Amino acid sequence: MSSNKKIPMRRCVGCGEMKSKNTMMRVLKTSDDEFVLDTTGKKNGRGAYLCFSKECLEKAIRQKGLERSFKQAIPSEVYETLQKEMGKFEAE
Repeated sequence: MSSNKKIPMRRCVGCGEMKSKNTMMRVLKTSDDEFVLDTTGKKNGRGAYLCFSKECLEKAIRQKGLERSFKQAIPSEVYETLQKEMGKFEAE
């Protein structure tokens, strides 16, 4: 018997492509209505996923992908934090 593990797939709010969960960045809305980056992917709360590319982040901002996912306005600080994080990953 072979045990094939199912790979969880998530849709990017920027480009709309389905990719494996562990290759994407998770933006999390906590129960206190705070927005944080969930690097572990295991924190409690409503999450939305983004690819690790500046193009996807820019597209998500332009098309209001995160606003649709969370059904509310997103503070500009959240986008600034995402852009800083994206810069770290682009540098690696």
